[in-house]
Amino acid sequence: MPPEQRPWAPLLAVCAGYFMVILDVTVINVAVPVVGRELSASLTGIQWITDGYTLVFAGFLLTGGALGDRLGNRRVFCWGVVVFTVASAACALAPGTPFLVVARLVEGLGAALIVPGSLALLQQAYPEPDVRARAFGLWGSMAGIAASAGPLLGGLLVSTVGWRWVFLINLPVGAACLALTLRHVARSPRRADRALDWPAQVAVVAAVALLTAGLNEAGRRGWSDPAVLAGLGLAVLSAAAFAVRERLARSPALPLGLLRSRAMGGGAAIGLLFNFGFYGMVFTASLEFQHQRGYSALGTGLALFPAVAMTMFASVLSGRLSRRTGDRPLVISGMLLAALGLAGWAAAGADPAYALLVAPMMAAGFGTSFALTGSTATVMGAAPPAYSGAASALFNTTRQVGSATGVALGGSLLASAANYGTGIRTSMGIGALACLGAAVLAWWCVPAKTRRPPGLT
Repeated sequence: MPPEQRPWAPLLAVCAGYFMVILDVTVINVAVPVVGRELSASLTGIQWITDGYTLVFAGFLLTGGALGDRLGNRRVFCWGVVVFTVASAACALAPGTPFLVVARLVEGLGAALIVPGSLALLQQAYPEPDVRARAFGLWGSMAGIAASAGPLLGGLLVSTVGWRWVFLINLPVGAACLALTLRHVARSPRRADRALDWPAQVAVVAAVALLTAGLNEAGRRGWSDPAVLAGLGLAVLSAAAFAVRERLARSPALPLGLLRSRAMGGGAAIGLLFNFGFYGMVFTASLEFQHQRGYSALGTGLALFPAVAMTMFASVLSGRLSRRTGDRPLVISGMLLAALGLAGWAAAGADPAYALLVAPMMAAGFGTSFALTGSTATVMGAAPPAYSGAASALFNTTRQVGSATGVALGGSLLASAANYGTGIRTSMGIGALACLGAAVLAWWCVPAKTRRPPGLT
């Protein structure tokens, strides 16, 4: 049966790949302290095991989106699945920290090829706005399922068969995703006229890598260290170089018409802010539960479950409600709820009982995921079909920059604070401010009702 007669098949194939990428983000959080102990990694090494994946993922998303638009999103998506799966096997076989970090970098490259194609393939398979909104909601719920399963699965695997199975679990998922995609997803059009803007790609990679490296090293060296300041300054210069290049390039990675779009730019900024708050919370909470409270890896996964379990329910609910209410009220309310949850943790005291943290974690998880569907629809709805890969890449680049920054800053605050309690409360307070800023941005940039993709001007 041809792909167009199987309306569920493209969604299932795409979500399998996205599930694998997001699972790898969350499953490592409870495993990385054990990995660090077994491989004798420092706190900075632990951060790089987590952030090495994320910074390559974020840095190369625009490249993945451009390759998808040029060579066909299905083809590049399949390449990404193969690279990710092989790199996961390498992570599982890592003999030491340097090898594991390099394998994680390659894994991040595979993820950067998978994710832009995932949204672009959904855009291609479901052209009607109402159906597409449901597809985006289910895509977001897949992130919730992976986020929910990750800490529990990671804790279970680490506690029973060992941390290497955290990566081996990707092998059957990757094989199934590749088979589903090749069998059921229609071929994507190629646009040979879309040249790759390599100077812009290099500038993005440099900006993300320098920003993450500067934040990682701040905890060990101090915020006033010349190397840290130089790294952060060079990150700003690289971002400025990217902006200048986009103005001058004949074939920019993102056309100026898209970059000037309120919905596109604002939606991408919202993605950065809510990933910053949520993944910063998950990372710092994982370290708090294991290092300070003495929880096992499985116990940490169970402790985090209230936060991540809410993401699955919220994504499905927001996908259904968006057809009635539009995206703006969902994104605003979600971000306000997430801000309230993170602020609640910050206000809970120096050493709060676990019971006092359950409601704040649930609020943060629900609110973040509740806002995801609407912000995704906002960004993708602002892009014409010819630039769906680039739009998806922009949105997911900013989200992963937010994740990397949240993890790096959270780790640095824990390392530099007088004690863990002060560090984690500071981290949660900054995350709350980020979510509050995202709510303000949503009021300004998210359309009240769903719009059809416009032509490029």
